[in-house]
Amino acid sequence: MPDLLIELFSEEIPARMQARARADLQKLITDGLVEAGLTYASAGASSTPRRLTLAVEGLSAESPTLREERKGPKADAPEKAIEGFLRSTGLTRDQLVEREDKKGTVLYATIERPGRPAPQIVAEVLERTIRNFPWPKSMRWGAGSLRWVRPLHSILCILTTEAGAEVVPLNVDGIASGDTTRGHRFMAPDAFAVTSFDDYAAKLRAAKVMLDPAERAEHIWNDATNRAFAQGLEVVEDKGLLEEVAGLVEWPVVLMGKIGEDFLGLPPEVLQTSMKEHQKFFSVRNPATGRIEGFVTVANRETADDGATILAGNLKVLAARLSDARFFWENDLRTVKSEGMEGMAAGLSDVTFHNKLGSQADRIARIAALAHEIAPIVGAAPDLATEAARVAKADLQSEMVGEFPELQGTMGGYYARAEGLPEAVAAACKAHYQPLGPSDDAPTEPVSVAVALADKLDTLTGFWAIDEKPTGSKDPFALRRAALGVIRLVLGNGVRLDFSEVLFRGIQQSPAQSFHERTDDGSLSPEERADKNHHAKAADLLAFFHDRLKVHLRDQGIRHDVIDACLAMPGNDDLTLLVKRAEALAATLATEDGANLIQGFKRANNILTQAEEKDGVEYSFGAEAKFAEGPEETALFAALDRADATIAPAMKAEDFPAAMAAMAALRAPIDAFFEAVQINTDNQVVRRNRLNLLSRIRTTCLQVADLTRLEG
Repeated sequence: MPDLLIELFSEEIPARMQARARADLQKLITDGLVEAGLTYASAGASSTPRRLTLAVEGLSAESPTLREERKGPKADAPEKAIEGFLRSTGLTRDQLVEREDKKGTVLYATIERPGRPAPQIVAEVLERTIRNFPWPKSMRWGAGSLRWVRPLHSILCILTTEAGAEVVPLNVDGIASGDTTRGHRFMAPDAFAVTSFDDYAAKLRAAKVMLDPAERAEHIWNDATNRAFAQGLEVVEDKGLLEEVAGLVEWPVVLMGKIGEDFLGLPPEVLQTSMKEHQKFFSVRNPATGRIEGFVTVANRETADDGATILAGNLKVLAARLSDARFFWENDLRTVKSEGMEGMAAGLSDVTFHNKLGSQADRIARIAALAHEIAPIVGAAPDLATEAARVAKADLQSEMVGEFPELQGTMGGYYARAEGLPEAVAAACKAHYQPLGPSDDAPTEPVSVAVALADKLDTLTGFWAIDEKPTGSKDPFALRRAALGVIRLVLGNGVRLDFSEVLFRGIQQSPAQSFHERTDDGSLSPEERADKNHHAKAADLLAFFHDRLKVHLRDQGIRHDVIDACLAMPGNDDLTLLVKRAEALAATLATEDGANLIQGFKRANNILTQAEEKDGVEYSFGAEAKFAEGPEETALFAALDRADATIAPAMKAEDFPAAMAAMAALRAPIDAFFEAVQINTDNQVVRRNRLNLLSRIRTTCLQVADLTRLEG
């Protein structure tokens, strides 16, 4: 069985596109081969800045011959029907076979599709792949119509067997396939022929090309960390930068340099960001001081002077970049020391947050008011939370954040400390943006929690007020992320918020409210109509929070029906309380008693529901123990008395585990009751009493959660 090797050789492919391109090439080629009838043992794609490579092992030499038997019309069918069948099969009348069945003589056609050789199929699939490759951005060049991410220079396509290598012939816009490629652009630019993937990989390495991106990344990281360690330093880990740099070079050569003394006083985040964004440098830190004192750069070639010239050029550019950063830093510090953080933030009154929600300054005022209100709930000093909210976004007006937007919040903390503001205020400048994603920590310091909650809640209520809600996969204002951030802040810190009221007031205070909603009869005043509208939007936003909470809890292993059973209970706008209830119910259902109790509850509920529908009455007037017959029925009355005595105070104390345990203890007496007792007995007094007893079971169990929503 032959092995297939494909290489698409071009000008430099952007590093950010390479991983997706490798996956797309492998999928498009292998799917196409399989659809055409070929099989293969394994496949793997690689890339460098100038090539996409795919190796397919154990490819079948040809597609199989396919035979299909197709049933046609009756032999005495109208001529037009027979002619249509012949056209669909591509056969003539004498090639059809007549067979007898229950309805008479029927025509059958046997259609044979001969197999095709692998080279023919590979050529078709590869040409289709090249012409329709899903690059995020592509270009045309010269006079051709072909589009590729960068000009495509050559196509290597060979099938290798024990007999040798065979070029798969194809021509795409004048680029003919062959068995040759080229090595490193500078160190080994000449063309050479290959006969297999192993030969290809070995000759590329000899020509100063590391084909595997993972190998390049590992080489860069190991060499960089070893060089830093030798000088008592450490490389700041950055996996995204490592992947990007590995996609920029074919033959990585690691060089390390020192940052000039003039720049060591800059905040480490400034040095890291400037070097990463402008020059793709790794930062090197002194573990003893925490300062960034050096950098690692990766060249794409070996040089006679061991990279000294390259390093000198990089140092010159780096000095210019860091001089700009130092200029921004010093200017910002002068502003803070002369005008304070609130003076720096003054210009935000001229920055629009959203055309329906006012300026950034308007938004900051709303956040400050909400943070003041939330502060006591999270254990923060209200005045401190208000002060933190007023300055938390001041650095948006700084020159440093203007140059490096990703430093917003981080720089605010530095400027707040420079002004001498309390540490809790400085910490909130950065922490109030958190959590930014599922891997980001949520703040726990009370002032930071208050401002972070106020920030995210203002965003959500504001956009809900103007009906800018997420739809499908579209969420331009990252409202799902904001809601999940609120949920993590609340749950992580045990915050008890009356969400319905907070969301209502947030929507009510939005600057973009409309007061034109009317009821059908127009009986409400404008204020009443507005109030009704605000409550409706708050309820809709609370439902959005519940949906996000379901996703969050499902990721933690809590079933969706368990969450639904708890959402149906009062107090579902207190997310901390809601989660405590859901966790207790999930733990109870994980026990044998809990799982079996649900079956007993559902049996009782079903019998009771059917009887109430049939009789047209509600059985909820209290069962009496004096009508009990047999020890099992008497025991159930006693068990329900014990459960009620425990569940009610436990629920009041929000001790859900205790309430759930008391409910689960009903499993045995309920099972015994159903084993021993017939509900629909002929004695109507006993029947009514037993139905009322089932109603009591339902009422007792529904105190803890809406068990009717549980599946299974």
